[in-house]
Amino acid sequence: MLTDAITNMDIQILNWIQENLRCSTLDIIVPFITFLGNKGWLFIVLTVILIGISRYRKWGASIAVSLSLGLIFGNMVLKNVVARVRPYDFVGGIELLIAKLSDYSFPSGHTLAAMEFCTVVCMMPVRTIYKVLTILLTMAMAFSRLYLYVHFPSDVLASVLLGGIFGVMGVRIVEMVTDDNQSENRTDI
Repeated sequence: MLTDAITNMDIQILNWIQENLRCSTLDIIVPFITFLGNKGWLFIVLTVILIGISRYRKWGASIAVSLSLGLIFGNMVLKNVVARVRPYDFVGGIELLIAKLSDYSFPSGHTLAAMEFCTVVCMMPVRTIYKVLTILLTMAMAFSRLYLYVHFPSDVLASVLLGGIFGVMGVRIVEMVTDDNQSENRTDI
């Protein structure tokens, strides 16, 4: 069965990370990186800051819409419909660096929010360094979920894809709303 093959490959990747990359330095750094994504608080704070800057208000609104799409469709719908068990529960006997989680594994909410934020920032008219830093943060967030053995790689990959889609949708929705409002305020001559 395809799902069994994917799960087996997922476990092989997670075990490879545990056997080859796990070290005391990353055991300190990685939980902190994942902490930044808890409840999406980092991305929410950054979004509020962008909304507060008139030049970036539209982009902040785009991120807010993207994060809302991810919350609704990713965390509230997909997690409960798919109901995929966490990898540490599937395998058992894994030494966790963070507390066990009470929700399901698919999709990764941390990765989803990071990718939504990243997608919108990469569409913004900002310096390349900000885009690169956002990409690196997103990659670190996604990796942290694998390192901590709390998500399967396929969960993270799906979250990257969904986050990209929701990010673009957030921008398009805000563009539609703001374009409609601007056209309503115009007078035809």
